[in-house]
Amino acid sequence: MSEFDYDLFVIGGGSGGVRAARMAAGEAGAKVALAEADRYGGTCVIRGCVPKKLMVFASEYAGIPEEAQAYGWEMTRGAFNWPAFQHRLNTELDRLEQIYRNLLAGSNVETFDARATLSGPHQVTLSTGETRTAKHILVATGGHPVRPDLPHANLGIVSDDIFNMQALPKSILIVGGGYIACEFAGILNGLGVEVTQYYRGAQILRGFDDEARGMVAEQMRERGIDLKTGTNILEMAPAEGRRAAGETGAMGGTAQERAELAELTREEDTATGPIWVKSTTGTEGVFDTVLFATGRDPNTKGLGLEELGVKLGRRGQIEVDEYSQTAVPSIYAIGDVTDRVNLTPVAIREGMAFVETVFKGNLTAVDHELIPSAIFTQPEMGTVGLSEEDARDQEPVEIYCTSFRAMQTAFAEKPDRVLMKLIVSQNTRKVLGCHIVAPNAGEMIQLAGVAVKMGATKEDFDRTVAVHPTMSEEIVTMRSPVRTA
Repeated sequence: MSEFDYDLFVIGGGSGGVRAARMAAGEAGAKVALAEADRYGGTCVIRGCVPKKLMVFASEYAGIPEEAQAYGWEMTRGAFNWPAFQHRLNTELDRLEQIYRNLLAGSNVETFDARATLSGPHQVTLSTGETRTAKHILVATGGHPVRPDLPHANLGIVSDDIFNMQALPKSILIVGGGYIACEFAGILNGLGVEVTQYYRGAQILRGFDDEARGMVAEQMRERGIDLKTGTNILEMAPAEGRRAAGETGAMGGTAQERAELAELTREEDTATGPIWVKSTTGTEGVFDTVLFATGRDPNTKGLGLEELGVKLGRRGQIEVDEYSQTAVPSIYAIGDVTDRVNLTPVAIREGMAFVETVFKGNLTAVDHELIPSAIFTQPEMGTVGLSEEDARDQEPVEIYCTSFRAMQTAFAEKPDRVLMKLIVSQNTRKVLGCHIVAPNAGEMIQLAGVAVKMGATKEDFDRTVAVHPTMSEEIVTMRSPVRTA
């Protein structure tokens, strides 16, 4: 009889944790338990990828009547019914959560609807007061959106709150320039909200290919988003009575004084009315809602990790080796809590690799290179491999790129443009990067990702016959580089 209650205890019921638990129990025959303090499915299913993508779909219907008229359809645009959509959305999320619960039950994984913390290298303590022991513990607690240290920051919302809004605001300020900020800017703009976006950097979507993100920014502005780069929030306060409260100039003083003021205002604020904002460029405005999309931190606070010797990084991420093992041999971690590549399919693969390594005796490390991804901006951006900037820093490259108006929207006399781009090594001829800005770019980049992962050369792309007439055919018909670097 085992000296432990379980072979594996998983903390976190998101995609990565659930996959690891199911595989360990169902395929390896391990005795497994899982604890989840919130809803099963985690960030992706409940407050991330899935509801966000459904909102993208909803927002894109706004442009259909105008485009349809160009094709001969007599169609007029109606009003968007947020409560009706929200009800349907919540019904779908409930359905998906139940699927996750059923999958765990079907694999004989014991589940606890409770918060679990580590109280020993082989022991967890549940918020119900119970303790359980396990030979192995897997931490898969994900991450959470953060607010800036700014007085009255709690007047604003974060991405988790979007799906629970009682009504759509008439105007919103989105603070941030990453993919979450840009995706919600497009969604809310499509749903009829007046969108302003502040980003402190020179261009949105830092880390992605410059040409591709420039195209996205251009199209966002074309669609009516008031995108202001080189801009951040300096102050914010309730629009009513802010001067009477003496808030103007609140961001003066030392960094410590500002942080203390932010802490003082954090608990007393509630987002119940218009919000006054002053930017770093000196402009002032009033918005119904302010959305902070300024980053995410790993969920490690209060888990008891450091007390056991688990090493955490600067942002609280769990440091692991290539097999997802921490400095404490019995404790492993996967997914966003490790801050490696924060994508749902990556967390799932890390969970699968963990089971292969620990329960099947097959040392398996996840390959974090050449992972295709999509940003569901409007238009979408799909990317795999190196950006032009990163590639040219490594070796001489050729750049193949084209930008054009797609047939469907050009016929409707819309100004939308798409971009197709390949980064090619001059020495090996391998395609080092592929970047697409276009409707359904996510669907295209998945297939292009297979070729890039296999090490396809530019000549392999050239030998592939085009599918005509499509946008994607341009990927295989670009014969001459536009530049070398």
